[in-house]
Amino acid sequence: MTSASVTAPSKSNNLIVAMLFIALLFFILGFVTWLNGSLIPFLKIVCELSDFQALWVTFAFYIAYTVMALPSAAVLSRIGYKNGMTASLGVMAIGALLFIPAAKTSQYSLFLVALFTLASGMTLMQTAINPYIVCIGPRESAAMRISIMGLFNKGAGIVVPLVFTALILSGISQTSTTELAAMDVAARASFRADLASRLVTPYIVMAAGLVLFMAIIHFSSLGEPDLKTNAEDQGQATTRFGVLRYPQLVLGAITLFAYVGVEVIAADTIGLYGHHLGVKNSIGLTSYTMGFMVLGYLVGVLAIPKFLSQKNALTLCALSGIVFVLGVLQASSSDTSLSHSLLAWAGVPEVPNSLLFLAMLGFSNALVWPTVWPLALEGLGRYTAAGSAALIMGIAGGAILPLAYGHFSDTSGAQQAYWVMLPCYALILFYALKGHTIRRWSR
Repeated sequence: MTSASVTAPSKSNNLIVAMLFIALLFFILGFVTWLNGSLIPFLKIVCELSDFQALWVTFAFYIAYTVMALPSAAVLSRIGYKNGMTASLGVMAIGALLFIPAAKTSQYSLFLVALFTLASGMTLMQTAINPYIVCIGPRESAAMRISIMGLFNKGAGIVVPLVFTALILSGISQTSTTELAAMDVAARASFRADLASRLVTPYIVMAAGLVLFMAIIHFSSLGEPDLKTNAEDQGQATTRFGVLRYPQLVLGAITLFAYVGVEVIAADTIGLYGHHLGVKNSIGLTSYTMGFMVLGYLVGVLAIPKFLSQKNALTLCALSGIVFVLGVLQASSSDTSLSHSLLAWAGVPEVPNSLLFLAMLGFSNALVWPTVWPLALEGLGRYTAAGSAALIMGIAGGAILPLAYGHFSDTSGAQQAYWVMLPCYALILFYALKGHTIRRWSR
């Protein structure tokens, strides 16, 4: 038996083991991230907020990715990728525990601090696991591997709203804004305090689970990825702003800013929009968007790179996103014929056509993240870690753009405010067609 015949299966087994551990981390990221879609309408009731105020949940959560991305890259350079993943879970556990005083006091500012802390830990994890999954296998199939991870991430997004509704809202009838307004001050305060207190036990359990996963990753067999992907860069020292000389990286970060913004709007405002339309169980509507995202990831797993290149997949995402946004803006907010035609066979509750178009954006968004990462990191070599941090900073779009939607929702209507997504999909289309091919800045 030759050494090659031994080495190949060994490498294959190591890849499978690494992907299993990373899949676990992507599931955790998805569970925590997509909880926001349920928290926003929930906290709107508990803390008596407008749409704009409620969407500060997304700002506090996603702005952490900008604030903490560069510190996370510095941490990884000192302690390595595996230890960085372990440390990230510890920070997330602290964030989960901060929900306890927030829930007991119903102070919105404390909820925002807890969310920022959770997201800080997630920033460290994202900075570690995204280049890890890109570099542990062939670059041309990186989008396929990230798509597999996305199945776990968005699969958690389907489960979370259902679990949240079952645990937090069990025994409490759907109370409309009109019914709350009709209560006297004491009854309304008691109702909100009861709702808030129901967060305590789930977040204690979450913190314990994160500590358990922290131990699992620490004692796992995960190794360090080989990030020296560009032979020309090997042996060269990195400079502080050297990563900015790669246009494909800078434009990729801007594209991710737009992408995360529309992803968060589609997933985290659907509950608010459903509440405006009077849809029952609107707090759980994030599951619709996540279901379509899972469908999109399945397409990525099956089609990339065999039938669909990463560039073409990104182009299709942008074009379908534009079509679906136009559907949100123009479709009926009362007629449910579209969801009846598409989803009735599965027993899924019917929703208005415009809301279903909003959920279908999950399909358009699914393959943007998996395709932008390998395209943006191509040729960065020793700047891969810094490039990863720059891409992570693009997640700030999830902080800024939902606030823009919230502003226009309060001033011009919840449905028409979704126009803010159109320029974002146009930018994604530019990166797919041209931006990712640019290798030097014009002089």
